[in-house]
This record gives sequence, C-alpha cells and structure tokens, in this order.
Amino acid sequence: MPKFAANLSLLFTEVAFLDRFERAAKAGFRAVEFLFPYEHPAEAIKARLDEHGLVAVLFNTPPGDWDAGERGTACVPGRADAFRAGLARAVEYARVLEVKNVHVLAGRAPPDASAAALRRAYVGNLRLAAEALGEVGARALLEPINRVDMPGYYMNRTAQAIEAIAEIDAANVFMQYDIYHAQRSEGELAATIEKHLARIGHMQLADTPGRHEPGTGEINYPFLFEHIDRIGYTGHIGCEYRPRAGTEAGLGWLAAEASRQAAATSPVTP
Repeated sequence: MPKFAANLSLLFTEVAFLDRFERAAKAGFRAVEFLFPYEHPAEAIKARLDEHGLVAVLFNTPPGDWDAGERGTACVPGRADAFRAGLARAVEYARVLEVKNVHVLAGRAPPDASAAALRRAYVGNLRLAAEALGEVGARALLEPINRVDMPGYYMNRTAQAIEAIAEIDAANVFMQYDIYHAQRSEGELAATIEKHLARIGHMQLADTPGRHEPGTGEINYPFLFEHIDRIGYTGHIGCEYRPRAGTEAGLGWLAAEASRQAAATSPVTP
C-alpha cells in the first residue's frame, strides 16, 4: 500500500519548522521529508522525530548559492569544491537523522558549458555522492524537475535519469519520481512508473495546475494510487504540494486513500 510522507517544507507552514513534526503526527503521518534541514541542528530535528514517532525519509543536498539562482551544483563545471562541501553536510545529517534517501540536486546548466562537460561533472559528482552516502546506509537520488517551474535545470526527463543511473552504475543510485514534475514534462505516468519501478527509490506528488493537493487538478490520483499499489511499489510518496487553503483543510484526499486501503485489506465475507 502507498505510504505517505508529509513534506514539512511545504505543509504545516502555519507554524515554525520544528513545530511541524507534531502537526504531521497529529494529522496521521508516520513519515516526513523536507527540502533542506540545514538551518537547524541535526540533533534538534532527530529529537522531534523521536518525540512524535516519525521517520524522516528524504531531504536534499545543499543547493549552493540560492539567492544567486543556484539549485544544486552537481552538474556545474568548476563547482566541485562547493559540491563536496555540501555533500559532506548532507552525509552528516543523513547519519544523525537515519535518512535513507538523499536527493542530489543536479543544478542549472550554465549556458556556456558543453553537454560533455555537464555530463562529466554530473556523473563524477554522483559517483562521489553514491560512495559517501553509502557509507551511512543512504541512497543517492536523481530527480527530473520540469523546466517550466525551474528553467535551465539539468535533470529534467525520466529517460535522462535512467541513462545517468546506468552510467554511474552504483547499487545505491535511484530515481526520485515526482508525479507533478513528470506530468508537466512528459505525462504517461502509470506506464512510466511501471516500466522503471525497479529504479524508483522514492516518489512525490502534487496536482497540476497549481501544485496543490491531489484532487485539485488534472491528475487522476485515485487511479494512480491503485496502480502504484497493484504493481508493488513499497517506498514512500512525499506530499510535496502547496495546500490550497491550509494543510489540514486539504487532507481529504488522504482520508479517502486511507479508506480505500482499508477496504482493500478487509476480509471478504460471504
């Protein structure tokens, strides 16, 4: 059955970050994820996880200079030192938080960099990430992000991620399949998920347009949840959406999915 993780960078933003763990637990979540944990000591975050019976399943590597437009440095030639420093921080947080999935942000491709230079930097840095994260029992994830929301982002198609995974050839490198980004970039959600299921280490969701909760847009999430269930996906699905009218007010979709799961597992009586 699909398992859902509240993305605490986007959900429960009515309260401060460290107070969102309690809100998530009270809303019925047993897992959380977040974009960047680095503004808070890892030990403080771990204390909130333990206090509220939660597990953290994902966060991102540092993005570099966010204010200057950087969204990761893995693909950027000449930024190897920044990438290694950020990776070291991510590894330490993964160790303390016992997180098993770290999304390695590819970054925006500099317009003056050749395709060969971008790929060389990206593949080399992902190999470093796989090795370093493997030492703390974590996986390195590659996420295709649509170029409408993030112009110039290097990793933007499923096929590109699968090719990179094959080239890196490390047992702990997987794809992070974001349903929202995939719908905006290429569609064909159900077939793509099934085709590449063995290389999908984590999933995320939001509806489109608007990037709000399931049921507010064009994606048929009830069908997709049943499909994901049927093909045997056992990982988490991160709820990385912007609530349209408050987090708790928009959780009707989660209650409906819990009801479907309960009905699917109930014994059939004659």
